Amino acid sequence: MKLEDSKQELTEEQKKIEELTETLKRLQAEFENHKKRTAKEKCEIINCAEEDLIKKLLPVLDSFEQALKNSQSKDFIKGIELIYAQLFSALKEEGLKQIETIGKKFDPYANEVLMHENSDKEDIVLEEFQKGYTLNGKLIRTAKVKIGKVVSKI
Repeated sequence: MKLEDSKQELTEEQKKIEELTETLKRLQAEFENHKKRTAKEKCEIINCAEEDLIKKLLPVLDSFEQALKNSQSKDFIKGIELIYAQLFSALKEEGLKQIETIGKKFDPYANEVLMHENSDKEDIVLEEFQKGYTLNGKLIRTAKVKIGKVVSKI
């Protein structure tokens, strides 16, 4: 009987060890998933903060562009161009990218139409009023554009 009892005890202890081993494996997997999830959430929070900052700076870029268009002094223009280039370079390093629009087909996801003009180029961007931007591949501001529309002659 002692041998039989010992075998039964051993079997029960082995089952407990297997259960504890399975529990440990599950806990390790859950912990790894938790680490991955929190790392991803941290990246998303950082990207959100960067996006908010860049959105605040975009009007500065717009003002520089307007000043460059409306100035006559060569020194003034050169100074503004340098400041603009420096600011744009810093933003570009953070993942900012301009959306190219002029001469391209209208993209409703990246462009906002402000005007239409009669043209032989249907749905082609003719003029850009305000640049659109992406940040790390995510659209953060659409480009404001004028597109061509073919007028039917009836």
